[in-house]
Amino acid sequence: MDHDGGVDDYLATMLLLTMDHIELLGVVVTPADCYVQPAVSATRKIIDLMGFSHIPVAESTVRGINPFPTLYRRDSFIVDHLPILNQRETITTPLIAETGQDFMIKVLQEASDPVTLMVTGPLTTVAVALDKAPDIEAKIHKIVWMGGALNVSGNVEKSLEAGQDGSAEWNVYWDAVSAARVWQTQIEIIMCPLDLTNNVPVTSELVYKMGRQRHYPISDLAGQCYALVIPQDYYFWDVLATAYLGHPEFYQLREWETEIITTGISQGRTKVISGGRKISAMDKVDKEAFYAYILQQWAR
Repeated sequence: MDHDGGVDDYLATMLLLTMDHIELLGVVVTPADCYVQPAVSATRKIIDLMGFSHIPVAESTVRGINPFPTLYRRDSFIVDHLPILNQRETITTPLIAETGQDFMIKVLQEASDPVTLMVTGPLTTVAVALDKAPDIEAKIHKIVWMGGALNVSGNVEKSLEAGQDGSAEWNVYWDAVSAARVWQTQIEIIMCPLDLTNNVPVTSELVYKMGRQRHYPISDLAGQCYALVIPQDYYFWDVLATAYLGHPEFYQLREWETEIITTGISQGRTKVISGGRKISAMDKVDKEAFYAYILQQWAR
């Protein structure tokens, strides 16, 4: 898993760890929607809490082009300081000495079978790893990625980013050049775009239900995280993308031909264009089944 330290990235990691049929080989934290040190710390504490302290974590040292707003990134400090994650004085989950991009290369090269990459942040760490070790492309089974906006507006607000036309999604906009690099590969890409996530909001009703499950530590942590962001227009971005690995039958996919715009006022746009790079996008989801699934998975 490669995440970038936003609130929903931690929740996606928690969901992935509940999937008994998934063997998680490691977690890379990309320094995008976070401050990376508290994001790495929070990730290791979450893995400890869930009883998977053998799973290593690595810190990517890549850099993007357009930084996420400070208001978003500071949530990594808040999550790292939640009381439920600080009941122990020491963290057991190992922090790998090598960089996240080198760790990704090593894991892929040593894997006996092709590996699925679950990416809930920008594609920069993947792109850098591919540039350093092009042979790993053959070891990537597919990339399941939360990113992009195909036929809806992006979420990079023009009021925050001067000179933009509002078409970009943040995980692409942080480093559109790296997204375009991954688009040049033959790797199967399954996207969870804003087109779908815009229809699956985090609701007060669902957060209240988590509160009624707070005797389960994972529901307690999830509820605390969602309470942090509930005043915003918040959606199940990364969690919705990750749930695909648990129940792909909840989703309908649709194929699109696309390109990544890397310059100008549309920098960070995932554009539908005839003859472009073929990707599969999550087009529809059984929303009620998804909501029930995450409540069930976090009841532990």
